[in-house]
This record gives sequence, C-alpha cells and structure tokens, in this order.
Amino acid sequence: MKRILLLCLLVAAPLLARADLRVFATVPEWGALVKEIGGPHVSVYTATHALQDPHRIEARPSLLAQARRADLLVATGADLEAGWLPLVQRDSGNAAIQSGRPGYFEAAAVVRLRDVPAVLDRAQGDIHAAGNPHLHLDPYNVLKVGEALAARMGELDPAQAADYQAGFRAFAERWQAAIGRWEKLAAPLRGVPVLVHHQSFVYLTHWLGMREVGMLEPKPGIEPTSGHLTALLARLQAQPAKMVLVAAYNRDGPSQWIASRSGLPMVLLPYTVGGTPAAGDLFALYDDTLQRLLQALQ
Repeated sequence: MKRILLLCLLVAAPLLARADLRVFATVPEWGALVKEIGGPHVSVYTATHALQDPHRIEARPSLLAQARRADLLVATGADLEAGWLPLVQRDSGNAAIQSGRPGYFEAAAVVRLRDVPAVLDRAQGDIHAAGNPHLHLDPYNVLKVGEALAARMGELDPAQAADYQAGFRAFAERWQAAIGRWEKLAAPLRGVPVLVHHQSFVYLTHWLGMREVGMLEPKPGIEPTSGHLTALLARLQAQPAKMVLVAAYNRDGPSQWIASRSGLPMVLLPYTVGGTPAAGDLFALYDDTLQRLLQALQ
C-alpha cells in the first residue's frame, strides 16, 4: 500500500507543481509586464516580436496551439490586433479567453487613449475608432495597466493573488523611481520638433513634451509615397524638425530618404521590448529610447 501511495504521489507531483498561470500576450510589452508581476507563478507566451508590425500578423497554427491552452490572454486592444487576434480566439476553441470573459484582458480599457477620431472615415487611413493603441510608451499608462492586470491575475489564480499584488507593488516602486530619473534626464527633449514614420510615438512624444510636426505616412497605415515625402521635405523649410523617428519594425527606406536629403538624423527606436539589443526589458526599453533620442539631439 505504501509503495502504491508513493507511486501515486510521484505521478501527481508534476501536476501539483504546475501552478503556473498560463498567459498568452499579444505583444512583447505586456508579456514583459506579466513577468514583472507574476514572477515564478506565470508562464508567458508572447505572440509577436519587436520586429513585427503588431497590426499585421498571420494567425498561424502555432498561435492557435498556444491560445488553446492559455488561462489569460493579454492584448492591447483598441483594434491594434484586430487583423489577427479574433481569428486566434475563435479558432483556438478556448472559451476562457474570449472577449468579455475574465480570461481576456485589454490594456486599452484601463487607460485614457489619445487621438480618438471625431469621425470614422476609412478614407483617412488605418484609424482606430477607440483611439491610438500605442499606449505603452507613456510610463504612467504602464502603471495603470499593471495595477489592473495584477488584479485580474489574482482573480484567475486566487491562490497566488497576494503574490501578484506584492509583485506589482515591487514593480511599481521601481517604476516610479525610474520615471523620476527618466523625466529629469529627458528635460532637453521638451519642445523638440520631430518627424515620425507612423503614429507609433504619440504617447512618448506627449509624455516628453516633444512636438510631432510631420508623418512619413500620408495617412495612418498607408505606406509613404515619393510624392508625399517630397512635399514633406519641402514643408521642412517652413516647419523644421530635429530628427526622424522610426520604430524597429518599420521599413527604414522612407526615413533614410528624408534623412539623407534633409540632413536630419534618423533615430531608430526599439518601440517595444526586444526592439534593440539593449531593450531587453521594460526598464531597458525606456532607458535605450531616451539614450537614442538624446544622442540624436546632440
């Protein structure tokens, strides 16, 4: 009898040890935030990497397989993943992660979004009805999302709820200290005019007090055309900029074209965790972003 009991315990041990909350994160920033909060209690699969445009992802079978076994799906929302995530949710067959269920979490639902369109008109390009979804580049938004995310993780995994709250508090203390350091460091960037490839940096430039004076895309989500770039170059005579900002996942041809003809530095920013070799986590993402902006200003 003792041998049978011991055998049962040995067989059950791996099952008892797997207390992880299985999380499917759509983008690297939320995968990194889940790890900060959950530590050893979470296993995280991130569906995209920093060199992929999060708007345009293929709903591959590997994504379906990961979504099928997830306890929690963490998305940006605001239509950022509209082209692929609904297919992944539907075809995964996982009822727990469908929109409106506790296992589905949207970062955009807990912050105030910028650039909410007054009129919905697809002729204006790839506009987002709820507002600009690139919200993670304002560090105060990251705090709000982290607080709500920790609460949701605790709801889904009550046994570890206290640890999730402790994980968030530890992260928030470090994050708030980092914000103070970043804002002091970034003071020279206030008021600096910039060109951007896409509306990826609205939250970043607003936080830092920078001014976006032109966009390489003629309309959001529409690839830059030679005519638009030529007109933008001419406008720089009357409304000069100091640099051209491009995300790691953007094509760099248009920004290089503008930079070579205007003399402006092209600044490749990581945009998200993993976008550059130095941007290995959320803190390093902001550290590297600010370092690149300040170097370009010099």
